Amino acid sequence: MSRSEALADGFPDLSGHKVAREAHWGRWLTAAVIVVILVAIGRAFARGQIEWSFVERFITAPVILRGIVNTMIMAVLAMALGIALGVVVAIMRLSPNPVLRSVAGGYTWLFRGTPLILQLLLWFNLALVFPTIGIPGLWSARAVDVMTPFLAALLGLGINQGAYTSEVMRAGLLSVDIGQYEAAQAIGMGRLQALQRIILPQAMRVVIPPLGNEFIGLVKATSLASVIQYPEVLHSAENIYYANSRVIELLIVAGLWYLLVVSILTPLQMLLERRFARGIARGGR
Repeated sequence: MSRSEALADGFPDLSGHKVAREAHWGRWLTAAVIVVILVAIGRAFARGQIEWSFVERFITAPVILRGIVNTMIMAVLAMALGIALGVVVAIMRLSPNPVLRSVAGGYTWLFRGTPLILQLLLWFNLALVFPTIGIPGLWSARAVDVMTPFLAALLGLGINQGAYTSEVMRAGLLSVDIGQYEAAQAIGMGRLQALQRIILPQAMRVVIPPLGNEFIGLVKATSLASVIQYPEVLHSAENIYYANSRVIELLIVAGLWYLLVVSILTPLQMLLERRFARGIARGGR
């Protein structure tokens, strides 16, 4: 519409006006408050009774490095156990068999309903309930010898993780269209074969993001295994500050290692998500 046409129709001519930018005062105020808080926190750490030379000294101490290696070994093994249990339990939850559904539901209820640190302590003290464990007539051993801190941490973390992973896997299986199940049956595939070749690959793009978050959370949850003397990074830091009383410095060392691990895992998770999302347009179409 030309200027003359706009005037003729009774509309004012706005062509000569400049577009005014909106002043986002709320954003600036929020940013200023955040900066002030961060400066105050940084100032407190800078002026606090923290010997940063100890942080630099122990950040690469051999015992700390062994601790972070043990942390990652435990996290990987516990996650593998959790995924294996999660897949089985998720399939049981979706089974038409009421017994399997009840057992799977009870497992999820029990291990999601009790604190993880309590489960770790129960596994570590299993010898108080079962002094001897084994297979009758084939093998037996004292539970106190078998239930080492490593095994107790693995069972406690892995079985607990399986309860949460089962819900993630169940959501992924339910996200696959029912027509995929019917198509698999139409070409003569059994239930397990269809799950392996058709259903689970399609469900992976749904379960990978929450599983990545679960793994990152599990890496940090390994710190709870320090209560049963598993030598992960926090337990290693505790042993050092028990000797030299540099509590804050060693906790900062452990925190920096956790941040480094999470910072590495996060982009790897994003790459894995993109890998399984290939062929899927934005918006999930």
